[in-house]
Amino acid sequence: MKEFEHIPVLLKECIEGLNIKEDGIYVDGTLGGAGHSLEIVKRLEKGKLIGIDRDEEAIKKAKDTLKQFKNIVYVQDNHDNIKNILSELGINKVDGILLDLGVSSYQIDEETRGFSYMSDSPLDMRMDKTQELTAKIVVNTYSEEKLANIIYEYGEEKFSRQIARKICEYRKNKQIETTKELVEIIEKCIPRQQQGHPAKRTFQAIRIEVNNEIKPLYNTVVNAIDSLKPGGRLCIITFHSLEDRAVKQAYTDSLGKCTCPPDLPYCMCGNKPKGKIITKKPIIPTKDEMNINTRSKSAKLRIFEKI
Repeated sequence: MKEFEHIPVLLKECIEGLNIKEDGIYVDGTLGGAGHSLEIVKRLEKGKLIGIDRDEEAIKKAKDTLKQFKNIVYVQDNHDNIKNILSELGINKVDGILLDLGVSSYQIDEETRGFSYMSDSPLDMRMDKTQELTAKIVVNTYSEEKLANIIYEYGEEKFSRQIARKICEYRKNKQIETTKELVEIIEKCIPRQQQGHPAKRTFQAIRIEVNNEIKPLYNTVVNAIDSLKPGGRLCIITFHSLEDRAVKQAYTDSLGKCTCPPDLPYCMCGNKPKGKIITKKPIIPTKDEMNINTRSKSAKLRIFEKI
């Protein structure tokens, strides 16, 4: 197993945003390299940290990184199931939740996982290696139309139709089995003058599809808010517009503004505020952080407080 090279994004801002109480219960729903968790648990003298990750290797590494601390519960599961996870642990509400969305640095750097377009490895991209759906299945079995729609929607790739067509033409002769093969197909569809790596957006789209990262996200945010005690904080870091849009919408809807027509004499919709948005605008990394950690460049932190 390759060593994690993990630099937690917006670390100081997340810790401040969580407003940690030393006897509180906190959840890191995306444990990853445990960079955020380490700073949270350092501040918990009588409290507890619940670390969740769907990646078994991430859990193993986190246990090693945090081995000096005894007040941590590790759960290999998906943060989308946060209500069930807390219920099974006998916990009703918590004081704070952190979600650092997207793929972890370790998963990108570990060539055998197939997340990176910079290496030649099997097409996999699973965060949870026990699940059946892989990037190889998506690329080799999805219809041209479905592939094009995924690449356009999840990757915001304007050459999605050309890429999907080329993929389907290629796989008529043989299965696409490696990241290198896929990159070579994509490169034929992207004009050379385009900025950034030509495969970046397509790989992002396939990864999101494999791991079902967007569809449950709105409900996950709402469930996380419902799992907070009064005064509890939810901090979410997003890395692209689809994630950020879902988080922003869930936060806005949780403000509980009345949706009744203005001519009604009294409220009929029953909407009640669950809390308030702490960040009027998302917090973004400083220029120094972006220079040190290039993967932080697209990060946005949004914070919600339960009432």
